Amino acid sequence: MTMDERVAPPEQSAPPSPWRSRRFRLFFTARSASLLADGMLMVSLTTAVLGAGYGAAGVGYSLAAWMAPIVLLVLFGGVLADRFTPQVMMVGADVVRMVAMLALAVLLFATDVRLWHVMALLALSGAATAMFQPGLASLVPQVAEDIQRANALLRISESICTLLGPGLAGLLVAQWDVAGSFVVIAGAYALSALGLLPLRKLGSAPDESNDPLWQRLSTGWQEFRSRAWLWGVIAVWAVYGLLVFGPSLPLGAALLTEQHGASGYGWIVSADGAGTIVGGLLGMRVRPRRPLVAGACAMFFFSLNPLAPALGWSFTLTAVTGVVAGCGFAFWGVMWATSIQTHIPLAVLSRVSAYDVAGSIMVIPLGRALAGPAANAVGADRVLLFSSVMGLVCIAAMLCLPAIRALGRAPKDRAATDEGVASPA
Repeated sequence: MTMDERVAPPEQSAPPSPWRSRRFRLFFTARSASLLADGMLMVSLTTAVLGAGYGAAGVGYSLAAWMAPIVLLVLFGGVLADRFTPQVMMVGADVVRMVAMLALAVLLFATDVRLWHVMALLALSGAATAMFQPGLASLVPQVAEDIQRANALLRISESICTLLGPGLAGLLVAQWDVAGSFVVIAGAYALSALGLLPLRKLGSAPDESNDPLWQRLSTGWQEFRSRAWLWGVIAVWAVYGLLVFGPSLPLGAALLTEQHGASGYGWIVSADGAGTIVGGLLGMRVRPRRPLVAGACAMFFFSLNPLAPALGWSFTLTAVTGVVAGCGFAFWGVMWATSIQTHIPLAVLSRVSAYDVAGSIMVIPLGRALAGPAANAVGADRVLLFSSVMGLVCIAAMLCLPAIRALGRAPKDRAATDEGVASPA
């Protein structure tokens, strides 16, 4: 045996399945419970507000009351997650959301609920969600060695909960009471908190520096802007959210219901959900050398989502396009989450993730608000056709950025990545 043979490092084996980790099983259970609660919330909220006599406008005001704190506070959620650890912030957020849902259930049980009561409690729940969301990205690398497979499993869970949540809420409302559905939602948030509670011994320590809040935000911003692939994707994604995600849901739902009936629309939504499950399964198996390139190529198929109702395709073809579009969207989600979690230092990952969340969702409400007037002016089919074309243009623009095309898989030395945190200016 030569000296080189004696010192040669052993061949690395594949990382173990996330299911073998108790930490991941707890995290998966907590995340699934939270997603199920989120999936139930929209149906229960809509039923409660309409039942109280506040109409579609009341539903819109309530959703805005929930969404606005998320957009406004999510950056601070990232700072606080890095300051006090993600687990602490997420457990606290779940407790607040549980209390808000229980309070809403009590009001619905006992009194004629006022719209401002609903809006105030939803604003509280939205603020808690802003504290919860940034920590998700930071916990995944700490509960699973195979980060990509973990993200794929979480994506599959999200798809299943998105399918089951509205149906479960509808069943509870029909067979029990709308107030009872909020009790179940509160229970799901409580289960999420209980699943996260044992993760308090994770290795990441809180940031105990005395830097002021603005400096912590500045550090996260520097980490964000120092990576061209990161801000490049978010810049494109903001345009995509405005022109594609924004109009696709309200106008697509209206046209598909008109073309195929309410039942047909429900089946098409289910087909899209089934596609996201398939995309998650592909994300578990396919490990491209250039994850963002592969994910972006998969997102080309999402343009079929607004195209089908715009062109009035048959029910069967529309359902098939839903499967394909959902698959592409889920596969992109796995590739993106894995890239973020493997290339950003853990010490600032929550803050960077907060910038990611804020940039991704901030313009979608504006796109939805503009969709109606645009449809009235030129027709819903033309708006959706434009959205489909712009979806292709946005993804092509993303692939034209050299930093995105060049980004490979995770660095072999994660510790080296974690040491590379930029100092605040």
